[in-house]
Formats: sequence, structure tokens, C-alpha cells
Amino acid sequence: MMTRLFLALFMLATAFAVLPTHAALAQEAATAEATSEAAPAADADALPAAIQFDASKIVGHAKPWQLNFQEARTPVMEQLTWLHNLLLWIITVITIIVLVVLVYVCIRFRAKRNPVPNKFTHNAVVEVLWTVIPILILVGVAIPSLRVHYQYVDNETIINNPDMTLKIVGNQWYWHYEYPDEGIAYDSNIKKDEELAEGEPRLLSVDNPIVVPVNKVVRLQITGADVIHNWAMPAFGVKQDAIPGKLNQGWFKADKVGIYYGQCSELCGKFHGFMPIQVHVVTEEEYKEWLAWAKVKLAA
Repeated sequence: MMTRLFLALFMLATAFAVLPTHAALAQEAATAEATSEAAPAADADALPAAIQFDASKIVGHAKPWQLNFQEARTPVMEQLTWLHNLLLWIITVITIIVLVVLVYVCIRFRAKRNPVPNKFTHNAVVEVLWTVIPILILVGVAIPSLRVHYQYVDNETIINNPDMTLKIVGNQWYWHYEYPDEGIAYDSNIKKDEELAEGEPRLLSVDNPIVVPVNKVVRLQITGADVIHNWAMPAFGVKQDAIPGKLNQGWFKADKVGIYYGQCSELCGKFHGFMPIQVHVVTEEEYKEWLAWAKVKLAA
């Protein structure tokens, strides 16, 4: 009898001792449930900031009634713009001089003023001038042109010492991109109209854009899988053919964070106009975040 009473008292004491623990667990569970309702769990499939579209970040894009190039955002494009402006001044001066001479000839040697035309057929001074002057102009144009080409566009020292490499393969009718150093490869197709986010430019937006860090030298290795394509990015000063069986190289170093657009610039078939290019230039931190995401989602 005493034994049973002792056991009953022991079990009762144990139950009271455990009750606070269960109450604490219940309170913790209720708190966790409330927290989860207030702040839902992060989406594991959420896109990294580097490829999220923001209309305010568009930098390389043609504007309505634009009369000049897009804003230069690489050293190559800055030099090409400078060379273009120099040539524009040269041809403007030449055009004005030719126009003045043409007007003078029409007035000075018109039939009313010269009823009896001259019979000469040669003038040594004029022939020497119109031969030597064009030669001097061409030499003057060739010197800065060669400097821009070999010091910037096709600088082998820069191309052979990049911060990263991007391989580009043109296909009918989409682009394939590879990051050889990172083991990442993916296709990039044009977005359909119903897939566009608010503010995304039609016929220029893609499902998988290129992502590169700002102020880094990006070496481009460009080829084609079927026919000749052309990878053109106006703001970067890059316009390189993608030829099957041949590997062309180029480079760029974007100096401003933002979204840039380009297109295939070689007639490659009926969907030639539907091969846009989209490049996101991001900060180093955003690029590393995208790399971590891409190595899971886009691993070769």
C-alpha cells in the first residue's frame, strides 16, 4: 500500500516538473508560426540582383531621333567616337571646298560669259594638286586610324591578359554564352512580348543576359555554329563576326554599371532581326552573387 502511494506521488511530481517545459515548447512553436506568417521564407529560386530588370539602369540603348552614337562606355568606343568626329570635320571641310570650286566653275565658265570655249586639255599645276592633296589627306587619316586599331581595338597585350573570358557562339537564331573559367554555359533567346517586364525594350530583351563586372577587361572569343553572325554592342565599340570554323577575338572594359543592348549585325537568315544581345554590367559583389547562383542553375 505504501509502495503504491509512493509511486503515485512520484509520478505526480514528475508531471508537474515537465509541464513548464511543454509550455515553453508550445510558446516557442507559437512564436515561430507567427514569425513565419509575418516574414515568409526566402525564395530559393529568386533571381540574383545582377539579372533583375530595372528600367532606370538602362544605359546602352538607342533613343528616339538620336543623331549620334550611343554614349561611349569603353576605352575602345571612346577612341572610335573621337576618330569618327575627326573624320567628320575632315570630310566637311572637303565638301565645302568642292562645293565652292563647283559654284565658281559654274559661274566663271558659264556659256554666256564664255561664248567661245577654251581648247586646253591639261594643266600641270591642277593635276599635281588634285593628286598630291588627296594622298596627304589619306595619310593624315591613316595615322590615327592605325593607332586606334592597334592600340585599342586589336591590342594583343590587353586581349591576352584579361580579367575574364567570355565565349560567344552564334546560332540560328540565338546566342550561346560560355564562361570557360567558371564552368557556366547557357543559351540566350529573345523574350516574347508577353514575357516582357514593364519598361523592357521590345525585340531587344532576352531571357538569359550576359553578366560582367564593371571596370574589368573581358576577352571575347567569338565563333559561329552554322552561318556567319555578328556580335555587335554599340556602346562598347564591339562589332565582330561570328564565323563557323574560325575564332575571332575582341575585348571590352565597361566603366559604368547598367544594362546594355545590341543585336546581330550580319544577315543570317529569316530570324536575323530576332537575335538581340543584352549585357548587365554590375558591381563585383553582385557579380559574385550571380556566379554562385549561375553555377547551380547554369552549370555547363
